[in-house]
Amino acid sequence: MYFLLLVTIISILGSSSLIFAEEYKISIPFGAYNPELNTPAEVWYDPPQIFVKIDDTITWYNDDREGHTVTSGKGSGRFGWMSDDFGTPNGYFNSDRFMPGESWSYDFKESGTFSYYCTIHPWMEGVVIVEKLIPDYPHDATGKELKFPLLQYTPDQNIEVNLTWDPPIIKTHEKIQFVYQFYDPQTNSNLAKMKYTIIIFQNGKEILRDDGINQIGGDYRNFVFSDSGSIIIRIEGIQSSSILAEESVTVSGNVENTALRAVDFTTVVYDNPEKTTHEIYHLKPAQRLNTYYELMIIIILIPAILFIGILFWLKKKPESTTKKAGAVNL
Repeated sequence: MYFLLLVTIISILGSSSLIFAEEYKISIPFGAYNPELNTPAEVWYDPPQIFVKIDDTITWYNDDREGHTVTSGKGSGRFGWMSDDFGTPNGYFNSDRFMPGESWSYDFKESGTFSYYCTIHPWMEGVVIVEKLIPDYPHDATGKELKFPLLQYTPDQNIEVNLTWDPPIIKTHEKIQFVYQFYDPQTNSNLAKMKYTIIIFQNGKEILRDDGINQIGGDYRNFVFSDSGSIIIRIEGIQSSSILAEESVTVSGNVENTALRAVDFTTVVYDNPEKTTHEIYHLKPAQRLNTYYELMIIIILIPAILFIGILFWLKKKPESTTKKAGAVNL
């Protein structure tokens, strides 16, 4: 009984790693052996380009009338063989020769773009693009699943920061919106008009640094990643923006050590299987009301001060004495 239970568990565990694996087929069509332009084969391998995931298996079927190989590397092109170019293998995979009616399979364990060709007929070329498995949930750099909103306290425990992003799975060449808010944990009240700096690091390099002032509803940044890899989203130097900011006792005043008011969040950017480039997006809104926050103070105060000064000058101005024409002084 225990033996059967153990076998069942091992079978389930052993098959779990193959749950997401799929099997694909590529045909070597009739006529692929002929490098001439007018042949029955429209492509050398059908399909000539295929997208698969890590752990997926591809099986090549030889439907031609001659033997072929599936060898990773660069082929010669249609007429390269005429100048003694018979292709260059790179050693990643090689089927050796398999005959008509036979097949050969390969299980891909690494992501990347793999060109391949036939060493017997080097004009025959194909491409396999192996993509990384993309989970259906957001996670941090260690793989731990994340639940939005993410919450962290600054080291001085004076500010709570929450963060979300959309879409939750970050892919290259796709606009991501990071949304965040600041709270006073002692009063559980929203903190607005707070200065901060948002920084994004990827693969050890800083790829974004931008200063901002949040509003009552929080703030956000749009960003598009060009490369995949782990990232750190850091928000630091959170402090009051001006004398008119909404302050509480625990968060007022400037902070000399920005690390005391900093939080870090981590996640991973995946290669986008559907996009290889992207258009330029605004990092943040083209126009932000809080950008003109202190400028509005100047616009209002300066005219008011000038007006009061004019009134004061008119009031203090001495009255001039005038004489009537023809008057005689006694």
